[in-house]
Amino acid sequence: MFDSHVALLLEASVSFVNDLTEGERRGKPYAAPVGESLLTAAASAIPAGTQGSRPARLPLDGAEYLARAAQVMRRVFEAMEDGRVDDAAEAVNLLLRDTGARPQLDRVPGEPWQLHFHGSNDGYGVGWSAGCATALALAVGSELAGRLGVCRAPHCDRVYVDTSRNAVRQFCSASCQSRVKAAAFRARRGQG
Repeated sequence: MFDSHVALLLEASVSFVNDLTEGERRGKPYAAPVGESLLTAAASAIPAGTQGSRPARLPLDGAEYLARAAQVMRRVFEAMEDGRVDDAAEAVNLLLRDTGARPQLDRVPGEPWQLHFHGSNDGYGVGWSAGCATALALAVGSELAGRLGVCRAPHCDRVYVDTSRNAVRQFCSASCQSRVKAAAFRARRGQG
């Protein structure tokens, strides 16, 4: 599977797409947040346990940058779901160029040197978007590309990374999986 840093960045990509882009979520329309709601959503989309990654006050321009990048990230997931790897690669390359993504060895006190990904500046939006772009590039450019997906539940377009052992995940959440199973059960009961 993905190494821990790439897995964390893929998790962040999923959170940014699911929390910052509009569409449908668990059977209901989902409106992308704006203004103060965008600030809150962008800050809370950062995976738990990422040291020093949540500023005391997220700048609005950083949150807006993340929201725009999340729309491009969504295109990567949708293209991979549809088997359009060339389109996914094109979207990833756009993100890499726009963010100026670059690798850098970083060290957290008490830890060994680790390869991290930074953007053309250390701003919140650019930095996280560059890391996510690089993680998506590593996923799309590997045998694990098929692990990026879009929920198959009706009226849900949230995304996921399939980390299951046998690559069988089809839903963004247990809630969507339960909705589909309950609907199938009701349909079978109605036929019998």
